[in-house]
Amino acid sequence: MVAVEEGDHRYPSLTRGQNQRWVSTPNRVYLPSSTEEVVAAVDDAVTEGLPLSVRSGGHCYENFVDRPDTGAIVDASQMEGIRWDDRMGAVEVEAGATLGDVYYTLLKRWGTTLPGGSCYTVGAGGHVLGAGYGPLSRQHGLISDHLYAVEVVVADAGRARAVVATRERGDPNGDLLWAHTGAGGGSFGIVTRYWFRSRGGGRRPGTALPTAPREVWVHRSEWSWSDMTAEKFARLMRNYGTWLENHSSPDGRYAGLFSRLELTTRPSGAFHLVVQMDAAARGAEQLLTEFLDAVNEGVGVEPTVTDHRRLPWLHASGWPGMWMSNPTDRYKYKSSYHRRGFTESQIAAFYKQLTETDYTQPPFVVSIASYGARINALESGATAHPHRDSVMLLLWGTAWQDAAEDDRHLSWHREFYRAVYADTGGVPVPNADTDGCFINYCDADLGDEDLNTSGTPWHELYFKDNYARLRRVKKRWDPRDAFHHAQSVRLP
Repeated sequence: MVAVEEGDHRYPSLTRGQNQRWVSTPNRVYLPSSTEEVVAAVDDAVTEGLPLSVRSGGHCYENFVDRPDTGAIVDASQMEGIRWDDRMGAVEVEAGATLGDVYYTLLKRWGTTLPGGSCYTVGAGGHVLGAGYGPLSRQHGLISDHLYAVEVVVADAGRARAVVATRERGDPNGDLLWAHTGAGGGSFGIVTRYWFRSRGGGRRPGTALPTAPREVWVHRSEWSWSDMTAEKFARLMRNYGTWLENHSSPDGRYAGLFSRLELTTRPSGAFHLVVQMDAAARGAEQLLTEFLDAVNEGVGVEPTVTDHRRLPWLHASGWPGMWMSNPTDRYKYKSSYHRRGFTESQIAAFYKQLTETDYTQPPFVVSIASYGARINALESGATAHPHRDSVMLLLWGTAWQDAAEDDRHLSWHREFYRAVYADTGGVPVPNADTDGCFINYCDADLGDEDLNTSGTPWHELYFKDNYARLRRVKKRWDPRDAFHHAQSVRLP
């Protein structure tokens, strides 16, 4: 097995991920290519007392991998196999496989797909166990909803070992599978392999997972800030939220529509809406038109259409309207779930913060994604991911390059977020309107009592009532807390 230490010319490239705010100085970085090598790496690290962390695609938003105390990193990126497993009757995906490779392989070999995220370079390792979502999730649920089995290297006894857990009734390891459907990474062990077969799916390659769309419509339109008033903006925000409230049932005719309303600051000039619609839906283009009309009804500002095309699905999955990825930037992200449209005080805070500012950072955006539909077909305790009655998921993000500007960007970002959720202690607490936060958009600020004054702890925002069960799983599979970070599941 390859193990890189300081002095090796590869070391600087392996001690940081996508977010350049976080750089670690581990004793070594392991690059295993098999489950057996992961077991050996964990054994080495535990024996030497080196605090462990694991990386797959490297997109962790906080320093949960590249912590100051990180002693050893297990980098799973060399484990990137994607194959059919006859014994399991499922598609096997190794933890280091990127989402782009997963989509290409599933479509080209078997004509199927998984409803994962739109950023191609994200690794399956972290994305799946955090209950990743994407443009097909309103139609097919979360990627973890299709998880049949998982292989995890744990350190629950004297030596590390690999454990396979399935969703079969009576599986003695079933709690470990459940925990990997929404708990996020770094709490129980190291995932080496996933097996995917949809609930009700067949045991043959072409029937185990959802059929990939043949074609989709993609659309992008934008509104100029110079034409927007507080009243017009409020109407648009009400329209968008109300439409999602009314069209997020699991079996609705709009399940094949996914959208993101991308809000930027006034100095950026314009904000926009991006949409993907399954072209196979009856009257798909008309449904798309009706959605666009409903969002803009009564706003009084005509949006400019900058893209409107029908594309083969595989090509559309790489459409830049849905994603961007820059591994040279510094980032800060936050998240929030909404059970219904925005309150008047939230809309007013959005408008004030976006318009009354000299903050000109172009990459800043609040991305308001459509949620619900088939995602909400399961009960909140069916998987570790508890957010099963929301209609929107917001990603709040900004990017910059200069470390000297950290305080400026972080302060503005935090002030904006707290202003929108001022009525609930600066965070989206689970209530009638909001429903907490997304663990894959991890945010260390949720554990800061100066920034989260709601009295609702970070683990309730992420996991709600599922946290007690997650702690029991932690006690069983990682009683020594070999795997931990600032927001990992705590031992009871």
